[in-house]
Amino acid sequence: MSGIAGVRAFAAGASAGDALREMSELLRHRGPDGAATWVGPDIGLAHTRLAVVDVEHSREPMHSVDGRWVLVHDGEILNHDSLRAHLDYPFRTRTDAEVVLAGLSLEGISFVERLQGQFAIVAHDLRTDTTHLVRDRLGISPLYYRHVPGGIAFGSEIKALLALGPAPRVDHRSLDAYLGTRVVPAPDTLFDGVKKVRPAHRVSIQPGGHLEETQFWALPEADPEGTWSTGDAIEAVSDGVREAVRSALVADVPVGSYLSGGLDSSLVVAQVQQLRGDDAVHTFSAGFGDDLDELSTARRVSTVLGTRHHEVQLGATDFEDLWSTLTWHRDAPISDPADVTAFGLARAAREHVSVVLSGDGGDEVFGGHPQHRLARLAERSSVLPARVRSGLAGQVERRLGAPFSAGERERLIGSGPPPERRATPALGVDPVDRMLRHDLRHWLPDHLLERADRMSMAASVEVRPALLDHRLVELAFRLPTSVKVRAGTSRWVLREVARPFLPDELVDRKVAPRRVPLDAWLRSGLRDTARERLTGADSWVAQTFDRATVRDLVDRHERGAGEEARLWTLLCLEMWHERFFGVPPTMPRPRAAALPSPPVAPGRG
Repeated sequence: MSGIAGVRAFAAGASAGDALREMSELLRHRGPDGAATWVGPDIGLAHTRLAVVDVEHSREPMHSVDGRWVLVHDGEILNHDSLRAHLDYPFRTRTDAEVVLAGLSLEGISFVERLQGQFAIVAHDLRTDTTHLVRDRLGISPLYYRHVPGGIAFGSEIKALLALGPAPRVDHRSLDAYLGTRVVPAPDTLFDGVKKVRPAHRVSIQPGGHLEETQFWALPEADPEGTWSTGDAIEAVSDGVREAVRSALVADVPVGSYLSGGLDSSLVVAQVQQLRGDDAVHTFSAGFGDDLDELSTARRVSTVLGTRHHEVQLGATDFEDLWSTLTWHRDAPISDPADVTAFGLARAAREHVSVVLSGDGGDEVFGGHPQHRLARLAERSSVLPARVRSGLAGQVERRLGAPFSAGERERLIGSGPPPERRATPALGVDPVDRMLRHDLRHWLPDHLLERADRMSMAASVEVRPALLDHRLVELAFRLPTSVKVRAGTSRWVLREVARPFLPDELVDRKVAPRRVPLDAWLRSGLRDTARERLTGADSWVAQTFDRATVRDLVDRHERGAGEEARLWTLLCLEMWHERFFGVPPTMPRPRAAALPSPPVAPGRG
């Protein structure tokens, strides 16, 4: 991975060059191996480099040999070798960036549709004076943009965009979405005016600043019933997983893998070890002290597969130390306590490797979440009479993982979601298929992949979710729901694919959702912090939402009502506001031993 940033300047006398160094500095954690900038007519680009392929020559911004295109990119083009073999171009390096430049020179911007892997690309066409912002199909690599006086800024992380332009403001229209899911779906963010490039889209900045958005990929429809036998499905997925992992191993630096002990990461590690033979892979697991069963299971998988295993133990103190710093890295409220786990894993991995594979996405592609079994119930509730539906909806939303139901959000905010921000239902052949398609469009990129990217980049490690190879994803969505959720068994086809590599007791093991001991934390070390941050005179949450409702949540939790998930949602929102809009003097500081404290992003509001 790397950090990319830039500015298009349209106003007379505006300069792109002045802001680039500051933007680059704010992204140095994404690229500790080097940094460079380029300034052209009314445009500037910046790149911070984490060298993974062709370490000696992978320097950007990079120019095409014909002088037409200038490129910065973040991520890895996993099929760059095969593309290179069919491009008539005078290559000067072995980098994947130059393969993209060659394709742009020969075929134009549509060449991005041939790329496999994870990528965010900024490609400027000097001939047409058009800047293209491109994000990969699944949204693994991030890319944002923001209108600023006289131009448009863009970059890998929001903090780089806040280095210029007016002080940021909170997008109050996105608060309903945050309270419902702890994330804000693309293209919006919690920062007013800051937009995400949506997965599988490119945004073209035309001369004068006009934006054009184009979608270049979509999920296929499910194949007709009867197309697939179970045996054919298992064979196809087995081949697809093997090829996805093989592609994800492309690197000129050491590659390891996360190993939680769950099915997805265990299958990825098994395939890595098969492909590597006697070369034992480094694997990494993390625990929170009271989830010893998870660590012991990961240890068992490591023993079965013969990996070089490393464990990390984290606790409440680690969370308190890292809370503010990781919020800065996330550019958003920490959406789940697992963010801290993800950072701890990446920090441990950095001591041994520069790239790690993960099993992220397996649940969202193959139907592994408990809520996928509730998909039919969720849809049926929508056709009930309004009076019955309103009572049942809150229960269904809670079981599907929503911190606050629609009614609770309206009480807190004082109004419902803006009409244009209401989620549009996904298409699909059945309720499970529709839920999976919705997860892939929103929950996966806006929550899991954003977390994985920011927490790994905080430790300057590249993470590759091997199961999100778009070819494997396309295959999965062509398959019938019956091979994903089958007789109450989730990810059925993945379990069958894993059987040749893992003992049946590991394949068939039912894993409860990993729970960080948040309830205990909020009743002990974080109790006073929670009350002060959410009900104190300086609390932004108390000033923004219904104060009585917030105070009642705190009181109820202290009386044992179990409101930790909702308190967490509000606490992390408060910390985000403190981090980006002003730091109260009472704010706890991260300990130096945990992570160097980042610079404070500019602006208050």
